[in-house]
Amino acid sequence: MEILFYLGCLVAGVLLTWLWMNYSGKSRYRKMLSDAEKETEIIKVKKEVEVRERVLQLESEFEKKMTERNARTHSVETKLKQREMSLNQRTEELQRKTSEVDIAKENLNNQLVVIEKRKQEMDKLHQQEVINLEAIAGMSASEARERLVESLKDEAKTQASSYISEIMDEARMTANKEAQRIVIRSIQRVATETAIENAVTVFHIDSDEIKGRIIGREGRNIRALEAATGIEIIVDDTPEAIILSGFDPVRREVARLALHQLVQDGRIHPARIEEIVGRVRKQLEEEIVEIGKRTTIDLGVHGLHPELVRMIGKMKYRSSYGQNLLQHARETANLCAIMATELGLNPKKARRAGLLHDIGKVPDDEPELPHAILGMKVCEKYKEKPDICNAIGAHHDEIEMQSLIAPIVQVCDAISGARPGARREIVEAYIKRLNDLEQLAMTYPGVVKTYAIQAGRELRVIVGADKISDKDTENLSGEIAKKIQDEMTYPGQVKITVIRETRAVSYAK
Repeated sequence: MEILFYLGCLVAGVLLTWLWMNYSGKSRYRKMLSDAEKETEIIKVKKEVEVRERVLQLESEFEKKMTERNARTHSVETKLKQREMSLNQRTEELQRKTSEVDIAKENLNNQLVVIEKRKQEMDKLHQQEVINLEAIAGMSASEARERLVESLKDEAKTQASSYISEIMDEARMTANKEAQRIVIRSIQRVATETAIENAVTVFHIDSDEIKGRIIGREGRNIRALEAATGIEIIVDDTPEAIILSGFDPVRREVARLALHQLVQDGRIHPARIEEIVGRVRKQLEEEIVEIGKRTTIDLGVHGLHPELVRMIGKMKYRSSYGQNLLQHARETANLCAIMATELGLNPKKARRAGLLHDIGKVPDDEPELPHAILGMKVCEKYKEKPDICNAIGAHHDEIEMQSLIAPIVQVCDAISGARPGARREIVEAYIKRLNDLEQLAMTYPGVVKTYAIQAGRELRVIVGADKISDKDTENLSGEIAKKIQDEMTYPGQVKITVIRETRAVSYAK
């Protein structure tokens, strides 16, 4: 590169010289040639200096890199030597430990051999001692072992039976007191008015003149009203009153509201009757839904399916043994929540189960199923939780209870239905049921007397001590209870108490 540069400069100088000679003459040419040679020399000197400086710089950089590379190489060699020394030390340590393990293993084998010999000697001594003991005792070791086991087993059974009996007695005493306390406190905290439903509704009117308009020409209005509502309308000599008779409270309410609107409007004819009855039925359906919503809000039960809410509202127009079903459900729900709180359980779940426990009594279609089972199936259909459904289905012992909420619902249902005045029953049917209870128990052998007490809630059976043993009394109680369940219809539950007592009589003369 530098030589080419010089050559270029020289050529340039020659050309310049030639040009100068052509245009300015020889003197001028010489001067130019001299100047070109001087400039070329200066440039040459400069370039040589630059080349030398560059070479020196490159040599310095090369030496620096070589120094760094040698330092790194030395460091790596040092580390490798250290690792090699460490590996050698570990190898020596491993060999030393291996030799120690081999020595320990050899010692252990020797000790095992000694132990095995001693064990054999002990077995021989044990066998000799067993033979000597069998000769002294006159029985074999297996016979002695069996006798010892039997004696220990009998002793353990006796102690366990005594212990279990004490625990059971104590638990019964404590449980009875605690249960009575919880039940009494729950009842005291709930006060629901008793509502007795009748099969008739009295519709009051301002004057007897309206009776003729309600009957209509040749009775067409009253026939249209009965056909539209399904309720028997009795218009008699009772002053200022019309009687609506029917066993369906919803239909009676529809008839009452329709009559009220017809009398207020004044236009009473078959077409108007059908129109008013249809409108009232729709309004009542909306009111049923609203009643269900208010009930769930009042009790704090949320997240129910709309159909379940509607069925709860429908409970207002249903009764069981004269007891209003909605009031009974509300009372049972509150009792369940209080009792669950007393027992440390979830009161919200208990209240929900108590509210829904009789939902099977108000279905739109009424299949031939017990209301508890039907209510459980309805709640399962509308995605209620399994423990809630089980409590509903088990509150009359028709399925097995699987949660602690189930017995609470059963007890609270019985408390609500057993309150004085909560339910009504025809006197003749009531007396017949008591007689049937007593006669049913009298059919069993060994029964001397029977007494139905507490309004048929308890049956006491007196048996002869010489005819039935204590163990048989438990079986008799269960058999009577099962027969009552299978053959009789009764509200709540019946407690069967079998009494057996032994009397010793003597006379001092």
